[in-house]
Amino acid sequence: MRRLVRALAVATGAMVLAAGLVSLTVATPASAAALTEVTNFGTNPSNLRMHLYVPDRLATRPAILVAVHYCTGTGPAFYSGTQFASLADRYGYIVIYPSATRSGQCFDVYSPQALRRDGGSDPVSIMSMVRYVQQRYSTGQVFATGTSSGAMMTNVLLGNYPDVFAAGAAFAGVPHSCFATTGGSTWNSECANGRLIRTAQQWGDLVRAAYPGYTGARPRMQLWHGTNDETLRYPNFGEEVKQWTNVHGLSQTPSFTDTPQSGYTRTRYGGSGPMAPVEAISMQGVSHNLPVNAAEAIRFFGLDGSTPPTGTPTTAPPTQPPTQQPTQPPTQPPTQPPAGGCAVSYTVNAWNSGLTAAITISNRGSSAINGWTLSFTLPAGQTIVSGWNASYSPNSGAVTARNASYNGTIAPNASVGIGFQASHTGNTGRPASVSLNGAACTLS
Repeated sequence: MRRLVRALAVATGAMVLAAGLVSLTVATPASAAALTEVTNFGTNPSNLRMHLYVPDRLATRPAILVAVHYCTGTGPAFYSGTQFASLADRYGYIVIYPSATRSGQCFDVYSPQALRRDGGSDPVSIMSMVRYVQQRYSTGQVFATGTSSGAMMTNVLLGNYPDVFAAGAAFAGVPHSCFATTGGSTWNSECANGRLIRTAQQWGDLVRAAYPGYTGARPRMQLWHGTNDETLRYPNFGEEVKQWTNVHGLSQTPSFTDTPQSGYTRTRYGGSGPMAPVEAISMQGVSHNLPVNAAEAIRFFGLDGSTPPTGTPTTAPPTQPPTQQPTQPPTQPPTQPPAGGCAVSYTVNAWNSGLTAAITISNRGSSAINGWTLSFTLPAGQTIVSGWNASYSPNSGAVTARNASYNGTIAPNASVGIGFQASHTGNTGRPASVSLNGAACTLS
C-alpha cells in the first residue's frame, strides 16, 4: 500500500509538472496593434487604398484621425514616417491612412468633382473610409491632417464636409480650391508658385460653395508653412489664413502671437487659447520638406488630454460678409532710432519670375524699440505683390515697411520676422542697405 501511495504521488506530480509545461508551451503574448489594410470599405470612385491603425487600448468614444500622405507617398509610408500612430497608442484614437493609386500618387484636389461635397473622386472615397470606421466602433469626433498633397486634401475635406470634421492640421498646403484646374490637368503652377492672390471674402466664398446652403459650425484649422517652401510657395500660407479666418467670420489681425521655438512665429485668430478657431505657424528658413509636428497637431485637436475637447465646433459662418480689419501702422510714425544698433537678415528665395524675401529685424540695443519702420530700395524690376507681418509702401523702388499692430515692440536682443512676395524681371538681388527708424542696420 505504501509503495502504491508513493507511486501515485510521483505520477500525480509528473502530471502537474506536465500540465505546467503544456500551459507554458501554449501561452501566447498579448496581441499588438498593427497597420491593417481594409478592402471593400464602401464607395470608392478613385480606387484609393485604405490602411487602418487601431491601438490596443481605445479611449471612450475614440476620435478618428484621417492622416493623408504627400505626392509619391503611401498610407503605410505616412504611418511609419510620422508619430500619429505612436500617439494613438498613448491617447486611444483611431487613424485612417488613405493611399492614392493614380500616377504620381497625389490626391485629387483639383477637379470640379473633388471640390464639392459628394461630387466624387478622392474625398468621397475618404468619406467611405470614415463611415466604415464609424459603423464598427463607437467613435467620437473626426479630424484630418496631412502634408503637401495631404495638406491640400485636409483643406478640401474640411471645406466639403464641415459637418463631419471637427478640425484639421495642414502642413505645407494651399487653400481650398486654389489648385482647381480645367482640361484634365493635375498641376496648377499659378497656385503652386503663390501667384493666386484673392481677398479673404473670395477665398471664403470658395469654401462655402463646396457645400451650398450649409449654415452650421465650421471646423477649426491649424496651418504650418516654411518661408523657403520651393514647391508650394510661402504666399499660400497667408492665403490659407485669409480663407479660414473669413470662413469663421474673424479678423485677419491675430488675437495672440508668440514664438514657440526659434524661427517659428505662431499666430492665433478668434481666441488666444490652444484651441483657437485658426492657428498658423510660420517656420523661418524651412523648405517644403518641413517637419510634421504630430504632437502639436494632436494638442490642437484636444486629443492629448491637456485641453478638454470642445465637441463640435461652435463658430458659425456670418450672415453678412465679415468686415476685414487690415493691419494698420502706428497712428504716429516712429522717429526714435534704435539705441545700440540693429541688424537685418534678408534672404531671397527666387524662381522663374517671382521671389520671396524673408526679413528678420534684430534689436541689438539695451532698450526696447516701440514702433518701427524699415526702409530699403528694391533692385530694379522687383515689385511687391503681397507681404506679411508688415505693411509695405510703395510696392517698388524706395520701400518703407511699417510694423503690424501686434509686432511693433522689439525687446532688447529680440527680433521680429517679416517678408513679402515680389515679381521680378531678372534681377533677384537684395537691397544694398537698410535702415530702421532712420538708422542704418548691419545687413546680412
